[in-house]
Amino acid sequence: MVRPAMKTGQPLASVAALVALFVYVTPQAARADLPPLIPRSVLFGNPEKASPAISPNGTMLAYLAPYDGVLSIWVRTIGKSDDRVVATDPARPIRNVLWQPDSKHVLYEQDKGGNENFHVYQTDTATKATRDLTPFGDKVRSDIENVDPRFPNFILVTSNKRDPKVFDVYRLNLRTGATVLVAQNPGNVGGWLEDNDLAVRAAAQANADGSNEILVRRNGSAPWRTLVKASSDDQIAPVAFSADNRSLYVTSSVGANSLRLLRYDLGNDQFTVIASDPTYDVDSPLIDARTRKLVAVSFQRDRTQWDVIDPSYTADFDALRTLHGGDIGFLGGTADGREWIVSYVVDNGPVAYYSYDRTNKRGRFLFVSRPALLKYTLAPMQPITYTASDGLPIHGYLTLPVGVAPKNLPTVVFVHGGPWGRDTWGYNGYVQWLANRGYAVLQPNFRGSTGYGKAFLNAGNRQWAGTMHQDVVDAKNWAVAQGYADPTKVAVMGGSYGGYAVLAALAFSPDVFAAGVDIVGPSNLNTLLAAIPPYWSTIRATFAVRMGDSVDFLNSQSPLFKANQIKAPLLIGQGANDPRVNRRESDQIVAAMRKNNEPVEYIVFPDEGHGFARPENNRRFDAAAEAFLGKYLGGRVEPAGPDESVTAFEH
Repeated sequence: MVRPAMKTGQPLASVAALVALFVYVTPQAARADLPPLIPRSVLFGNPEKASPAISPNGTMLAYLAPYDGVLSIWVRTIGKSDDRVVATDPARPIRNVLWQPDSKHVLYEQDKGGNENFHVYQTDTATKATRDLTPFGDKVRSDIENVDPRFPNFILVTSNKRDPKVFDVYRLNLRTGATVLVAQNPGNVGGWLEDNDLAVRAAAQANADGSNEILVRRNGSAPWRTLVKASSDDQIAPVAFSADNRSLYVTSSVGANSLRLLRYDLGNDQFTVIASDPTYDVDSPLIDARTRKLVAVSFQRDRTQWDVIDPSYTADFDALRTLHGGDIGFLGGTADGREWIVSYVVDNGPVAYYSYDRTNKRGRFLFVSRPALLKYTLAPMQPITYTASDGLPIHGYLTLPVGVAPKNLPTVVFVHGGPWGRDTWGYNGYVQWLANRGYAVLQPNFRGSTGYGKAFLNAGNRQWAGTMHQDVVDAKNWAVAQGYADPTKVAVMGGSYGGYAVLAALAFSPDVFAAGVDIVGPSNLNTLLAAIPPYWSTIRATFAVRMGDSVDFLNSQSPLFKANQIKAPLLIGQGANDPRVNRRESDQIVAAMRKNNEPVEYIVFPDEGHGFARPENNRRFDAAAEAFLGKYLGGRVEPAGPDESVTAFEH
């Protein structure tokens, strides 16, 4: 599940288990031709360094790295080796960082125990003094909305302190901490957008019938008007204002199958198509920090590809492509637009980070996230397409273990969350972990996934236990038909919606999968919707369109009411503080299965939310999952270390 606000942080992937002292290989998977076993600590432990951010003046670099075993914020002077930790939270990893316009403070968001009620914090990099800029209460969520180097004394934040159901926009004074309301939510705005003067001038409105509108206004205090409206079958969103603030870039599927990037002239409301693809939705734009001009847009095709919009940047993209062979991502840059921080994603190695100077067209290597991976053999990820039972083409990715013939392998169908998201090509710690243990890993982008146009997205409406579920079953059948998978040793695994897909697979098709691993997955769609956070109110209509709108229908889609049909062994992981998928979702299906004497292992962490952020909890759960899969599929197993016991968390 995803939260409705348009702008979210970019937390790191979860971290997992420490290495055990020795390796045990089950007899079924004792294959000398598999590469050396990669310790879980290397795959899932804290990254050595990650998420670099250059200061607006170009003199400092901030990044995330462990301190006393917990991800914290570090800084260093560019060109020096004076790395030092400036902000840390011993109870929970910090997973985001950005610079304040003065290049002397860093900002980050942090919650408690996974409750997702984030606060915005400010740290002085010289004194390490840290303060909560949004001390509005433990039940209030506040997020950074916009930081602009041209406005050094304030930032914009969103907060639901006035009304728990919606987010307003506030101007926050960085010196005094005072806030001023600059955009009050009328009750149906799911996200905001500012122009280049930091005036809130666009909004995404969700209507009760599932339709959406983009609202605009002439300035930060003028009345709102509708720029464009879309039915529930379409998607629209404001993306950025043009450099002169007279036009608005919008992603829209209105009048087309896939999301296109349009430029609306706010003087006459006419639009021009800037970028489109007949099959794939347009993704992220790149805006020049100094000129505020649109540089390029990305598309998530089989791999991430950038289409250059401004020809003056063609040489930069040519230089970036020769610098590294991975898929390019942009993490920010200096206020003058001269230097960028760039990431490169590959499928068989860690993420690499570079700084790139536009003046001399040269890049400088910064670091890779997990250098310990470089001494191990990782598996390539290949895009695949299969045909579902009803003839719909389904895209996805297949990763095969290295060193063994790709035939009759134990297999894991790994289902992404959302469900309104998609899997992409690139390094995935869980995929590499499973492949290294000897499993083929298949990641289906089932119907209802985003990125493939509105027809594919809408094909998933009201189909959670229907054709969306069948797409997962068909993924297994395809892998068997291709000869990759041993039909008797295929498990299904996933988190959030992927966890639901696990429960649905075992309950609605009980003879298909040999085992399942569900992480924070809902079991009863009615109780799921009854317990979602109040600030998801703006997308309740979307849930009705995509999931269903009656108690009886949602019950018919809920694995809980088919729990007596589950025969395959099941492992469930849950965070006690999960605000999206309440703990009750796991409790009730575990109770139903145990009433029927069905095999289920249940692990609950009292200090986690929607997924597991604390490394020690990841170590425990992933060790348990590895042993579970080894028991039922026969893959290699690294035994749990002394600090990886789940005994205290079993329920």
